[in-house]
Amino acid sequence: MKILRPLSYVVAIAIGAALPVTALVAAAPPDHGPGVTMNLFNEILATVKVNYVEPVTDSKLIEGAVKGMLASLDPHSNYMDAAEYREMRVQTSGEFGGLGMQVTMENGAVKIISPIDDTPAAKAGIRANDLIVAIDNDPVSDMTLSEAVDRLRGTIGTEVKLLMKRGQQDPFELKLTRADIKVDPVKSKLEGNDVAYLRITSFTERTSAALREAYNSLQDKSGHKLVGVVLDLRNNPGGLLDEAVGVANEFLDQGEIVSIRGRRPQDNHRFDARPNRDLVANLPVVVLINGGSASASEIVAGALQDHHRALLLGTKSFGKGSVQTVLPVQESGGAIRLTTARYYTPSGRSIQAEGIKPDVVVEPAKIETVAQPDFRHEADLKNALKNTDAAAKKIAAPTAAPSATPKQPAVTPVTAAANEMATFGSAADYQLVRAVDLVRGVAMFKRMSRQ
Repeated sequence: MKILRPLSYVVAIAIGAALPVTALVAAAPPDHGPGVTMNLFNEILATVKVNYVEPVTDSKLIEGAVKGMLASLDPHSNYMDAAEYREMRVQTSGEFGGLGMQVTMENGAVKIISPIDDTPAAKAGIRANDLIVAIDNDPVSDMTLSEAVDRLRGTIGTEVKLLMKRGQQDPFELKLTRADIKVDPVKSKLEGNDVAYLRITSFTERTSAALREAYNSLQDKSGHKLVGVVLDLRNNPGGLLDEAVGVANEFLDQGEIVSIRGRRPQDNHRFDARPNRDLVANLPVVVLINGGSASASEIVAGALQDHHRALLLGTKSFGKGSVQTVLPVQESGGAIRLTTARYYTPSGRSIQAEGIKPDVVVEPAKIETVAQPDFRHEADLKNALKNTDAAAKKIAAPTAAPSATPKQPAVTPVTAAANEMATFGSAADYQLVRAVDLVRGVAMFKRMSRQ
């Protein structure tokens, strides 16, 4: 059976990678000896069963104890019962039900790591770093992360009410309708007729294959005249480690992609690029990242940055540098999602709680056309000399970028209330405009250097 390796917790999607189960067989040494610890547990169990206001079963108490034990370790370790485990395995296939956002727990609230494109969460304007403080009027502070996720899930077509907090704004309510989420992991289009725009929304089981298909299709549409690629990983919550390695390998043909280091030497793993796999044949690549780029997307961004294969543009990424292993529990049919290692970029850096800093910092912004003076040119002047140089007339005017306007755009920072998700990949996406310009600039520089 394939072991899934989740890198974080998702509402309506589980993401992950895999590590050998054998690496986790040895138990950590107890602090007070197994006898004392188990005696304490048994005493509390017996006391609760006898004194609790209503009858309660051993299985309910033990399962609750296990969930509490794992939740006390870190935000990403947890216990899944049989139903939750089955759902997680479905989620990694890329089709699932729910709201479409990845979350973690922070200071008694559910924190949004990233909404997923074209899902109820994204359409409602939910953004990375938003906080859910209540679900259907029940405070999240009284719930574990697993319990909160259970409350957010539900029958397709049913409604859930969320009390949200965004930055310093007053709390506000949102009503979302649960949907059958089908995530296309790669979206693509041509920018102009020469730049491939590839947006990866999540790393599911077919992401690397979908990336190849999308790029080859754009190359055909361009008449094989692509000059570069924009790889958009903004608000990408992560996914399967194997797929992250596969995507990075499409841009690299040698060297390390990522290494995983656990507590013991046998837990360590290194993933290297396979030779002759550079999909884009050394064309310039710009990778877009932001605070919603987490986990597996950070692996790809870090690898391409460390190998100087791409320029990173945008804002600092989320900073999730830990790996979770999903370990089936035979007794219950459920599974443990346990943090077992940290991952490191090829240069040996851990991005845990630090994130990846882009090479070019560009904040989200909106583009507005502003009025300009009606400039006159030499040719407009009375009795201006005509240009009789035949060679000058043969020089073609430079091709304008498709996003260019007749007048100079003014850039204004987007306010905190603006919904940047709505502009991803559109003509109003300022970060994308900058990325496309950068790709064309690097391509032009390379052509001039060869002349």
